[in-house]
Amino acid sequence: MKRIATPALALAAFALTAPAFAGGYSEPVVEQPVITPAPVMPVSGTDWTGGYVGATLGYGWGSDALDDADDMTYGVYGGYDYDFGDFVLGGELEYNATELENDTSDLDDLTRLKLRAGYDMGPALVYGVVGAAYANADINGSSYNDTGYVYGIGMDYAVTDSMTVGAELLQNEFDEFDDSGEDLSATTLGARVSFRF
Repeated sequence: MKRIATPALALAAFALTAPAFAGGYSEPVVEQPVITPAPVMPVSGTDWTGGYVGATLGYGWGSDALDDADDMTYGVYGGYDYDFGDFVLGGELEYNATELENDTSDLDDLTRLKLRAGYDMGPALVYGVVGAAYANADINGSSYNDTGYVYGIGMDYAVTDSMTVGAELLQNEFDEFDDSGEDLSATTLGARVSFRF
């Protein structure tokens, strides 16, 4: 009886442990945690679309007929911008009185019709300017007026949704000013405060 019992116990033990050896050894599977990236929030930019009015105060200096002339400039303006996303396009009409004069010439005022095109940097708008300029001036005791051109650069910064501050550097050119025999040039740098609507 001992002879039968021992092989029977061995066979039973083998039968119970055989399934453990069937597939071979494999490493236990450790479940990795799923990492979900944080949602990317869009950068909120400023919408520059809309109209605006404002005032400017600055300084100017001249050349040609206005050689050695430099003094204050001040004025008002109004315009409209359209924001295409990264690109902003707009137009502006500006009137500036000036104190620029020398011994022979006096620039009374500048009226400028400007095209503005710029890059929307969120709260800041950096832009270039091209356009037409109209000026009244006295040269050698006679009054003249003429149309020329203006170009330059500028920047606006949104302080609130309805108020911006900025600056513009503009070059105003008048060739053969109203057949006076003189060219007239003036550079203006103005600080600006705008109210948008």
